[in-house]
Amino acid sequence: MRRHSAILTRVTAIEEVGEGVKRFTLQDPEGWELPPARPGAHLDLFLPGGLIRTYSLCGPPHAKDRYVIAVKREVEGRGGSMLLHDQVKCGDEMHVSLPRGGVPLGAGFHLFVAGGIGVTPFLSAASALLAQGRSDFRLHVMSRGTPPLADQIAPLVASGLAQVHDTTRIARPRLADMLAGAPEGASAACCGPVPMLEDFSSLTDGWPAERVHLELFVPPPLVPDPDARAYTLVLAKSGLEIEVPAGASMADALSAAGADVHVSCGGGICGTCAVTYLEGTPLHRDRCLSPTERGHKLMPCVAQSAGERLVLEL
Repeated sequence: MRRHSAILTRVTAIEEVGEGVKRFTLQDPEGWELPPARPGAHLDLFLPGGLIRTYSLCGPPHAKDRYVIAVKREVEGRGGSMLLHDQVKCGDEMHVSLPRGGVPLGAGFHLFVAGGIGVTPFLSAASALLAQGRSDFRLHVMSRGTPPLADQIAPLVASGLAQVHDTTRIARPRLADMLAGAPEGASAACCGPVPMLEDFSSLTDGWPAERVHLELFVPPPLVPDPDARAYTLVLAKSGLEIEVPAGASMADALSAAGADVHVSCGGGICGTCAVTYLEGTPLHRDRCLSPTERGHKLMPCVAQSAGERLVLEL
């Protein structure tokens, strides 16, 4: 298993924080500070059996001695959440990645819209803003009944910075009204189920890209490319050449050739399998790399090649 820059942590606390939701606190086994993380950054967990799963940090990023994540038990998921809920216990050691990405927090007002467990990155973002002495944000949480992580949401509600919308009692508020009510020049971010994300994305389609942020749980369906063509992958370090058939998965081709690349989400949203390319022109179909990152990185779980040859730094 690839564990580039992996960090050894120990599970020091596990708390029930909602129906089917547990909060895990990870710390250095010897009490050292952990590498810094941006608000709501993503963390890969290297789980038993070779599983790699990615979760957003929900704790305050200025708490440098711990990473805190919240995991909803998904019976019909891919196994990672059930493993964490059913097998991991306090005192267990676990390798994790360096934190990456996160919720952008520039100047101006921030509107956060969350569905259920999608609140996790925005709780971290709220902590960061409050630590800066800022209250120019509002968090809206849509939940069926009591929301997950209610203990972290409650102080924000009490101070007027958050509102919980219990959809078992009232109709879900219109996203259009929330966005229309934000101050001019505000930034907006959303994390939740696919219908909510699609609605949010449609409503913010005309907004400047730097003012809109989406956090995805489930990769969107990958539409086959009718113009896909075969190409050759070249691994720069070994010189190995891999022939990839038209429309085939680059990640699958690399795995079959024994390349050291591991996939988590399989849909270009988590960033786990990112690799650097040295020559050629990728066709990027991910949802996680920035325009700058796409100048030198690609996500092999979804990327293809625009040309006949693509050289990777592997």
